[in-house]
Parts: sequence; C-alpha cells; structure tokens
Amino acid sequence: MEFKYTAKTKDGKTVTGTAAAANKQALMALLHKEDLHPVVIEIAKGKRKSGGFLSSKKKVKLNDLVIFTRQLSTMITAGVPLARSLSALQSEASNPYMREVLAGITKDVEGGIALGDAFSKYPDVFSDVYVNMVRAGEEGGILDDILKRLATQVEGDASMRKKIKSAMMYPVVILVVTVIAFFGIMLFIVPKLGGILLSLGGPNAKLPIYTQVLLNISNFCKDATIIPHVPNLILITIAAGIALFFARRYVRTEAGKYKFHAILLRLPVVGNVIQKIAVARFSRTFASLMGAGVSVLDALEVTGAAIGNKVIEEELKEASKEVRNGKPLSEPIGKSKNFPPIVAQMLIVGEETGQIDTVLTKIADFYEEEVAVLIDGLASIIEPIMIVCLGAAVGLIAASVMGPIANLSKTAGG
Repeated sequence: MEFKYTAKTKDGKTVTGTAAAANKQALMALLHKEDLHPVVIEIAKGKRKSGGFLSSKKKVKLNDLVIFTRQLSTMITAGVPLARSLSALQSEASNPYMREVLAGITKDVEGGIALGDAFSKYPDVFSDVYVNMVRAGEEGGILDDILKRLATQVEGDASMRKKIKSAMMYPVVILVVTVIAFFGIMLFIVPKLGGILLSLGGPNAKLPIYTQVLLNISNFCKDATIIPHVPNLILITIAAGIALFFARRYVRTEAGKYKFHAILLRLPVVGNVIQKIAVARFSRTFASLMGAGVSVLDALEVTGAAIGNKVIEEELKEASKEVRNGKPLSEPIGKSKNFPPIVAQMLIVGEETGQIDTVLTKIADFYEEEVAVLIDGLASIIEPIMIVCLGAAVGLIAASVMGPIANLSKTAGG
C-alpha cells in the first residue's frame, strides 16, 4: 500500500514523502528506524497496490495460502532456487488471483527484491505477521522452517474460523426456518382461521385480547394492509439506512473502533468468546514471531495490529512502552483486565526459562480449545431454546385461534 507522510527530524525540520508499506504501523516503524517522527500518514490517492483492480474483486482463501506456504517450504528445503520455486507454484495455483499475485512476486524476486518485501506489496493476501516472519526467516537463514511455522499457524486460523462457522450454522438455519414459518402462518393460516371465527361469531364477536392481537399482526403482514403503511416503512428504512451509514463511518474511525470493541468485550457471553479468541491469537502470533527471531518490541507491534481488537491493541502498545523501559512483558500483561492471570503467570515461566515462544504456544492451544468448547456449548444451548420458542409460538397461535372457535361453537350450539 502506498502512503504519503509528513514527519519531523531530530532537528525539528519537517519532511514529506511517499513510501510503500503493508499498513500504517509498518510505515511508522520504518520511519522511526530512520529517526523520523511521523506527524501525518495517509493513503496516497490514485495509487493501488496488491494487484490492482482485481484485488478488490478476488480473494485468496486461507486454504490456498496454506498450500502455497507448505509447497514453498518443501521446495526451498529441497534446494530449489527461490525464483524457480515461485514460478512453479504460480503455474500450479488454481486461484486466478493467486496466480496473478505470484507472477508479481516472482518478477520482484528476480529483480533482486527480498521475498518479505515482495509479499508486503499484497497485504490482502499476506498479513503483517506473515511478512515479518518471512523477513526474519530470510535474515536468519531459516526461511524453510519459518514457512513451516506459518503454514501451521494459518491452518490453525482456518480451523478456528471453520469451527465457529459450523457451530453457528445450525442455529442460523433454525432461525431462518422460524421466520419463514412465522410469516407463512400469518399470511396463509391465520387469515383462514380468522374467517372461521367471523363466520361463527359475526363481525361483532368478542374475542380474547391475544386472539385479536394475532389477527391484527396477520392483517398487517398481508399486502392489502401493508400498502397504507408503505410511506412510513420507507421513511423508517431511509432513517435506519442513514443511521447505519453514519454508525459505520464512526466505527471506522480510531475512536469509534475503540468504543465499539470495548462494548463487544463487555457483552455477556459474547465478550468472553471475543476475549478468549484475542488471547489465543495474541499467544499464537507472538509465539510465532518470537520463534522466528523477531525482537519483543517488533513482535508486540505486529501482534497488536493482528489481534483485531482496538482495546487490546492499545494495551499492547502500552506494554511495549514498559518493555522498552526495561520491564518484563509479564508485568504489563498481568495488569491488563483483558488477559487472564494465567497468561501473565505462564509468561513469567517463559521469561525465566528463555522459552517464551514454547509457553505461549501452549497458551494458544489451551485457549483455542476453550473457544471451540465455548462455541459448541453456545450452539447446543441456542438450538433447544430456539426450538422451544418455535414450539411456544405455534402453541400460542393454536390456543389463540382454536380456543375462541370452540367457545363460539358452543355458543352457536346453545
């Protein structure tokens, strides 16, 4: 991605320029290395990276990225030159956009650009974590081992996403069926039963309040009754659309994103799931970067941006400041409300033994399993609740209609 920046030198002079980076955080780190203090950073208009127009239309699936990473690792381990490996994988890629991306990367590598820098041009395919680990692997001469680690990490991310989607699929299907059944009953069954009630009791028949409410809902759902309400519905839809538009714009700002993520963390049940996912992602990502030889400060910066929660990202920025001042990472993590105490305790053990990456990998395994169990539990609870609600709704409709029919039949018979 191309950025325009304004920065100040040590002497207080203002300099401007453009630079390519995976994101704003990466550019800030680059400017700091050059002893520049960034003042303004914005995306350069009219310039696109990451494959041009097609990048906005096509995506690379995680499975494609896993296959590419493992194959590249195998070929490099076997001694195949990097450019030749990339060219071979480009021709074998089944995803058209992946082929286009690999063509650009191959060209860059053949032109003398480092692999990590070539990857950084495609942030929609290769994340900051991926790019930084590849760079560390190139610098340390362990690129094949780093690619194996990356493949394992991407597989773990894909597995977690798959578990979440599969666990929530059945409740969503039940919800859709419930909504369809509700409107089907209101549009086709209740009107006929309402006609029976009117034929038995006449237009002035006294009906229970819940039966009258049911008939009113049914009438509202019918087209003939909706038509008079169309102007109001249009106004409500427009107002809701405008509110949603401005809400989305606000959430995209730094302050809005922070508040939105803070609210999510405070939500019952959902907040607990989000927190555990964030802890697992932090542990897995930080462990991978540390294992690749990335420094603690650089690993914290990249990990914070990769977690996906602004509140925790800000906490990691504060932790980075304390680490820069000589404190161990376990101390600021222990003060955080969003990291369970066990994370800080395990970090202390890792710091004492020099095996932070190993300890954090175990933490990641633990919390990923916790997330899977929690989501399965939620799905198992939601399913019977929705079935009971559907049954209760059907029972209420039956009681609202059949009860008055029976009463009116007795009255007519008497």
